[in-house]
Amino acid sequence: MDYAPAVWVEACESNYTASERPESYPIEYVVIHLTTDILPVMFAKFKDPAERVSAHYMISATGTRIAQCVRERDVAWHSGSVWYNHRSIGIEHEGWTDQPVYVDKMYETSAVLTATVCAKYDVPVDRDHIIGHVEVPLSTHDDPGAVWDWDKYMNLVDTARRRIRT
Repeated sequence: MDYAPAVWVEACESNYTASERPESYPIEYVVIHLTTDILPVMFAKFKDPAERVSAHYMISATGTRIAQCVRERDVAWHSGSVWYNHRSIGIEHEGWTDQPVYVDKMYETSAVLTATVCAKYDVPVDRDHIIGHVEVPLSTHDDPGAVWDWDKYMNLVDTARRRIRT
């Protein structure tokens, strides 16, 4: 595993591409997602070879559980764009776009994970490099949704990133 606080819940090999990132592709982005389903359903989808989908990490709605499903060196199939998949880490959050379900603990847990990824791969902590799924060019998704508080999240990521530097 790449992130010590996470538990390993491996995606099916048919749902990601084995790689040797960052040597094969630079990691330049973190893509923020929303599951629109509960974690057990998402884990089942990631394990089902017919689904052809995965993410590197999943965070529970309460922020108390982090699962890693694909190693960071491998390419998760999360953004709908092969180019972005090759160059990003995908983080799913348990929740629904039409309901303000995001709690402080989830934001904090996610922000520390994102800051850790940014520190490890020298990804700038800004909105050009930490993006929502909706911001991937030609995306057909609208997650993480209008209720996602980007200002709050980016402040938390920035604070966590500064702590990692010291």
